[in-house]
Amino acid sequence: MNLFKSLFAVSSITMISRILGFLRDTLLARIFGVSMATDAFFIAFKLSNLLRRIFAEGAFSQAFVPILVEYKTQHSEEATRSFIAYVSGALTIVLMIVTIAGIFTTPWVIWATAPGFTSTAEKSALTKDLLRLIFPYILLISLSSLAGAILNTWNRFSVPAFVPTLLNVSMIIFALFFTPYFDPPIMAMGWAVLAGGLVQLLYQLPHLKKISMLALPRLNFQDTGVWRVMRSMLPAILGVSVSQISLIINTAFASLLVSGSVSWMYYADRLMELPSGVLGVALSTILLPTLSRTCGSKDYQEYSRILDWSLRLCFMLVLPCSLALAILAKPITVSLFQYGQFSAFDASMTQRALVAYSVGLPGIIVIKVLATGFYAQQNIRTPVKIAIFTLIVTQLLNLVFLGPFAHAGLALAISASACINAGLLFYQLRKKQMYQPRPGWGMFAFKLLMAAGVMSVVLFGLMHFMSAWDKGHMLERCMRLGALVVTGAVVYFGVLLLQGFYLRDFYRNSFGQQSCHEEAR
Repeated sequence: MNLFKSLFAVSSITMISRILGFLRDTLLARIFGVSMATDAFFIAFKLSNLLRRIFAEGAFSQAFVPILVEYKTQHSEEATRSFIAYVSGALTIVLMIVTIAGIFTTPWVIWATAPGFTSTAEKSALTKDLLRLIFPYILLISLSSLAGAILNTWNRFSVPAFVPTLLNVSMIIFALFFTPYFDPPIMAMGWAVLAGGLVQLLYQLPHLKKISMLALPRLNFQDTGVWRVMRSMLPAILGVSVSQISLIINTAFASLLVSGSVSWMYYADRLMELPSGVLGVALSTILLPTLSRTCGSKDYQEYSRILDWSLRLCFMLVLPCSLALAILAKPITVSLFQYGQFSAFDASMTQRALVAYSVGLPGIIVIKVLATGFYAQQNIRTPVKIAIFTLIVTQLLNLVFLGPFAHAGLALAISASACINAGLLFYQLRKKQMYQPRPGWGMFAFKLLMAAGVMSVVLFGLMHFMSAWDKGHMLERCMRLGALVVTGAVVYFGVLLLQGFYLRDFYRNSFGQQSCHEEAR
């Protein structure tokens, strides 16, 4: 399999989803601004997403995919289909219990995760209503993630990558056409999330049928495969929960700050998720089944080579993204969000959080690659231990940064902790001798830094001569922003090219072939 082509396909589709996500967030900012209603919705939506990451994209995928790869390569098609049916049955039961429990314990959930909201009765009541409405989304999106994990194992990466687009489309449609029919209007977004989750699940079922892996959920807790997944999920849930607990604590801190802090952090986080999703999530998606196969065949040299290829690709793309987010923080926030009810003050506060998040972007993306390396080995304990340590460090950094930087300090604590987490994962992989860096990293890093430095100078220079970003309509602002982004990309890759750096090396190495350029080094 050509990893580069698969990554390009998944990243391209993810980019479309992220662009629609920006359109969605722009509409929300224009229609609702930054208010009590948006704080309530973002808290409810964030909590449902936290649980989704624990039960679906996080713990479940990490435990399920390596074992599914084993079934696919070592068992018959019928045995694999039965395994999927039993796992989906067990997952459905667990998620139904979690969903029902969540609906009935909503007041306590909000008290624990957003204590600042309980001081305002109206805000607390609205958050409860939204969270109760959105909770069934966890069941729908988790089953959707199960379908996506199966399709990814069969190298059908494009379908699961497209699925998040459907949620964005649902939210855009509800924001534009159904908001006037709800009281309060923000409730329309709760129904949009629920509808989006259902559509995401239904869309993938015909594709499962095409690969003969569409199976009705069945219960069989005596199946050894189910118990292997359940046993692997327990430490995985702990590991994912640790990172999500960190986000919950940060949200709790933000709820205690001035009104709007939750929304400012949400919008900044959404901007940071563009490169994180397009590169980080896409890479981890294609790497998990690929690395699981290399571990299953005990080809550890190929395992190390794929990790090295992934890390180089990460740094080549994430370094300019991180710098560009920090340099262009004001143009980005003003061009995308400062309209209607979203004020210049809101844009300024969002900008501060975005700069703080950009510091940790390299760590956030590298974590997705290195952690996947452990999950492919069915080693979940090591990332869990590191995650617990990182959780403690994050809270200490929160106490340090919160005073001088307010909500931006919370974002900065997450960034610093992500870099520490990535460093510890790298150290453990090297200690276990599972990853051996290939020659040429020193010169590779020098070329990247040179290109990034020239790009930064050019961007600062161009911004100096541009007019104020709050002038003109949205299309005009976005065209100017797009010109800056394109110019920065051309300069960055142009300088790399002048230094003898060729993108075709990554394409060749995705096949496992060593390029002539590497041999020359």
